[in-house]
Amino acid sequence: MDFVEYSDADMMMISLARQLSRDLRESLQRRDRVLFAVPGGNTPGPVFDLLAAVEMDWDRVDVVPGDERWLPEDHPRSNAGQLRARLLRDKASAATLLPLWREGMTPEDGAPALSEALDAHLPVDVALVGMGADMHTASLFPGAEGLAAALASDAPAVLPITAPGAPEPRVTLSARVLKEAFALHVLITGDEKRAAIERAQKLSPEEAPIAALLGQATVHWAP
Repeated sequence: MDFVEYSDADMMMISLARQLSRDLRESLQRRDRVLFAVPGGNTPGPVFDLLAAVEMDWDRVDVVPGDERWLPEDHPRSNAGQLRARLLRDKASAATLLPLWREGMTPEDGAPALSEALDAHLPVDVALVGMGADMHTASLFPGAEGLAAALASDAPAVLPITAPGAPEPRVTLSARVLKEAFALHVLITGDEKRAAIERAQKLSPEEAPIAALLGQATVHWAP
């Protein structure tokens, strides 16, 4: 794990946006189309705002959420809807979003079809993930129903998962898909999450799912 500490969150967001744009440009030199996995939530919003204004061949970039609540895109809690509003605009509006939701299906029914569709785009070229204070990443939550399957070395790309206490079912990219990314970045803020990621290094992925990714990741932290 590489750990990069910043003096404040604004500086981190600017630096991380620059790094991600470099990673994406390098990937575009390597492949005709590239796959960019990104998190939901509010924390990465400033990074997305900055990336959206970057000039690059966005029409060759496919964007996939790292996880998704099983909700239609127009629902306010949909990660896909948030990504369209925050990332896929301005110059980045030319990118293609690969949603992790299928109308009229359950997560259990939809996940195999989503996996098959995503397989055609793998591997992930650039991945950005977050982490909760409970050491979850994407929808890989400690104690989640389906966690063991999502951590398996031969896991499919997309799996259904039920997070403890979550109000809706979810699907998530597997740990295998995320840690096979050519460039993998973890974005966290605050003392609580810094302590959590230090603790995760000493725990198993079953106890701290983020631990499954740390060997390949660069962690970006600001107070």
